[in-house]
Parts: sequence; structure tokens; C-alpha cells
Amino acid sequence: MSDVFYKLEDTPPLKLLIILGIQHVLAMFVGLITPPIIIAATLGISTEDKAFLISMALIASGITTFMQVKRWGPLGSGLLGVQGTSFTFVPAAISTGLAGGIPLICGMTIAAAPVELLLSRFVKRAGKIFPPVVMGTVVMLIGLSLIRVGITDMVGGIGSEDFGSIHNILLGLFVLIIIIIINQFTNGILRVGAVGIGLLAGYIVSALLGSIDFSPISEAGWITIPVPLKYGIKFDFAYILPWIFAYLVSSIETMGDLTASAQNSGEKVDTPLHTERLSGGLVADALGSMLAGFLNSMPNTTFSQNNGVILVTKAGARRIGYAAGTILIILGLVPKFSAIISVMPRSVLGGATIALFGFVAISGLKIIMSQGLTDRNLFILSISLALGLGIIYEPSVLDQLPETLKKIFSSGMVTGGMTSVILNLVIPEDRS
Repeated sequence: MSDVFYKLEDTPPLKLLIILGIQHVLAMFVGLITPPIIIAATLGISTEDKAFLISMALIASGITTFMQVKRWGPLGSGLLGVQGTSFTFVPAAISTGLAGGIPLICGMTIAAAPVELLLSRFVKRAGKIFPPVVMGTVVMLIGLSLIRVGITDMVGGIGSEDFGSIHNILLGLFVLIIIIIINQFTNGILRVGAVGIGLLAGYIVSALLGSIDFSPISEAGWITIPVPLKYGIKFDFAYILPWIFAYLVSSIETMGDLTASAQNSGEKVDTPLHTERLSGGLVADALGSMLAGFLNSMPNTTFSQNNGVILVTKAGARRIGYAAGTILIILGLVPKFSAIISVMPRSVLGGATIALFGFVAISGLKIIMSQGLTDRNLFILSISLALGLGIIYEPSVLDQLPETLKKIFSSGMVTGGMTSVILNLVIPEDRS
């Protein structure tokens, strides 16, 4: 980019740094807070614990952003890459959490993170080992499997007394319509923040209608003290495959995000330096995810939305990442802020996530299309989706399997992902 106002090593004025940092936080905020909210709702934990998980996710995001933006030898890319929990890990976290709660989620977050350390040594080969048809299939399965979560929340969430009520449906649709309007009829920062604006609008309407219980906010304190492994830690390696697949997808996404960030910051990407940056980025992802696990949070990875902010603002200075990381940590240290988020009605969240999960599924298709929709790729995609979604739609087909195999293949992402890997290896390229 020749029209970058602030390139990678530039230092914008402090006031502008703060403004730009806030914009980056707003762009990725919904994607960051949604995973812990979904996990909390799935596990049925208290509003107080939900607020704590949100706080920990914010703090982990801020710390890992510093790790990514600052290069410490082999650690970090030195690029403007804001970190946070990705939807990629939500399906694995849901199945793991239902089996062993937050302790098992934290344990598997830590146990599977070395996958990215390993990949950091083979950056140039990663794309060949996991081509777009494989990664795109897995991403599609992630999005499609999460749509059920989104639509369920949109009508009130499983277990709610008013599940499927007209009130919940209209509120969820209101949020979705706001997102559609902002996304399609505005540009720039407004468009980047469409989902956040939709959530805010839904929150305000819910408050005006008396649908929010604000007592947890008044009861929350002003300072959160991080408590590593507050809920304990467990390991069950029968669940390791879904986490490995999620980390593989996350690794490919990180390399793509950091490459886009470098280009948008006025840096060349066909150099040995960029290869080193990608390697350092994966190391930051891995170690940052381990740290997140100890902080009772899920794995952290780069956020694609922030590249949109760089394009809009034309500011790619990595020091903006320091500002964003600082803001995230401060927000995480204030429990009243997390409490405000924790009391959000699930129908409001569902109205936003139904759109987000649809975007995730389509982004998987776009990844596959980057390699071309050949007959071979379409065949791999169709068989992998059929098996992966089949497990999601009818999990009882695994009931007769040994318990370990049942745990492994109960994830549609694993079943479909393994199918795509095998088919990609055995089907000749000239079949297209």
C-alpha cells in the first residue's frame, strides 16, 4: 500500500494511538466476548462466573496482543495483529465442556497448543500440507455446526422459560435487521462495526422493555483479580482431535491475517523477514493460548476484522496494537463492565451470532474457491460435509462405538475434517 498514513514502525501521536486502539477493540469486540458467553450458556453457569470468564477473555486478549505485536526473539510477529478467542474453538469447547466443564476446556486448550509451535517450524510447507480444500471444509463445518447455537439463542436459549416466544423472536430479528442495514448501506468504520452496533441496539431496546436484570451489575465490584486455573484443570486426550483441527485452522488463519496486516502496513511479504514474522506469529499464538488456558480462557488467535480497520484508517503501526492491548486489559480488570455484558439477553446475542456463524460458513467456502471449485474439490467437500453434518444432525449413530471412538468422532469437525484430509491424499489431482 502506497497510501498508508502510518507504516509499521511509525509512532502516531498518543491521542491518535488511543483513538485507533479503541477502533480496533470495537471491531473485534463482539467476536471476542461471544465465545465465553456461548460456553457459559451451554454449561449453565452463573451470571457471576460468566462475567468472570468475560473478564479473563479480555485480559488474555490484551496480554496476547502484546505478545503478538512485540517481537521477542522467536516470539511474536512484530505486526499489528490483535488477538482474541476465535469461533474456531467453540465447537470443540462445547463438546469438551459438556464432558468436563471449564477445567477440561482449560486443560485441552493448553494440551493442544503445541500444534502451533510445531507448525511454526514449517511455515512454508503448511499450505501444502493443509490445502484450501481441507481448511475450507473444516471452517464451513465450524460455521454450520454453530448456526444451531445461534438460532437457539435467538429464540431465548435452551432451558429458558420463554423459549420461542414472539418477544424473543422479534428481538433477535431486530438485531439481525440492524446488522444487515449497517453492513449493506454504510461504509468504513460503521460497516466494520455492524455486529457491535446491532448488539448495542438490541441491548438498549431490551433495557427499555424491562427485559434485563441489572442487579448483577450493581453487585459487581470495580476490580477483577485474575485467578489462574480458578476452576481447576483436567485432561482427557480422547477429545484432543477436535482441538488439534481447531489449532490447525487457527494457524492457517493467523498466517493469512498477518500477511494481510503486513501488506496493509506497507511491508513486503515475499521476503525471508516475512517468513520469520509468520513463524513468530504462530509461536505467539501457541504460547498465548497456553497462557489463556491458565487464565480460564480459550485459545487466542489473530482477528481478521482488524485488517479491515487498517484498510479503513490507513494506519498499520504496530504500536496501535499496544494501545488496543492496554484497553482490553483495562476493560477486563473492571468487573462491572463484564457484568454489563453478562446480563445481555440471549435473544440479542443470538440475533448477532446467527449472522456471524453464517459468515464463518461462507468464509470456508471462499477459502475453497481460492483453489478453484474443481470437480475434485467439490467431491471432497460434498462427502466431507455429508459425513460431518450427519454426525451433527444425528449423533446417536455413534452410540454403539467404544467410548473413546465415540468421543473422537462425536465432533462433526473431526469427522468431516479427517474425511477431507484422507480424500485429499488419495484422490489424484488430475481428476479435476
